[in-house]
Amino acid sequence: MKNSETTILSEQMRRGELFAVQCPSRKILQHVTSRWGVLVLVALMEGTHRFSDLRRKVGEVSEKMLAQTLQCLEKDGFISRVSFPVVPPHVEYTLTPLGMDIGQKVEALADWIETNLPQILAAQQKS
Repeated sequence: MKNSETTILSEQMRRGELFAVQCPSRKILQHVTSRWGVLVLVALMEGTHRFSDLRRKVGEVSEKMLAQTLQCLEKDGFISRVSFPVVPPHVEYTLTPLGMDIGQKVEALADWIETNLPQILAAQQKS
C-alpha cells in the first residue's frame, strides 16, 4: 500500500466513512441497529430501567444477549449503568445525553415502521 493510500484510509477512519470496511462507525451502527439494541434504546427513552424490567419490556431476549447489548451500548457511551451495593444486586440503566440523541433517531425509525406496517405487510403478501 502506498503512503498516499494509507493516508486516505486513515482520514476516512477519522471522518467516519461508513462504507470503508475498517471504519469503526460500522461496529457502532451494528450495536445501535441490532434487534436488541433498537429495542433497548427505545425502552430507555421512557426513563431508567432495571435489568429485569428491560428484559420483560423487550421480551424474548436471553439474559446473555441483553447483558451483551447493554455492555456494548454502555461502552459506546449511550447508556449509563449504576450499580447499588445491596443484596440482591440492584442495577439501573439510563440513557446518557448521547444515548438520548441516538435514541430519538432510533425511536423515529421504529415509529415510521409502526405507522407504515399495514403497507409493509401488504407488500409482503404480494411477494
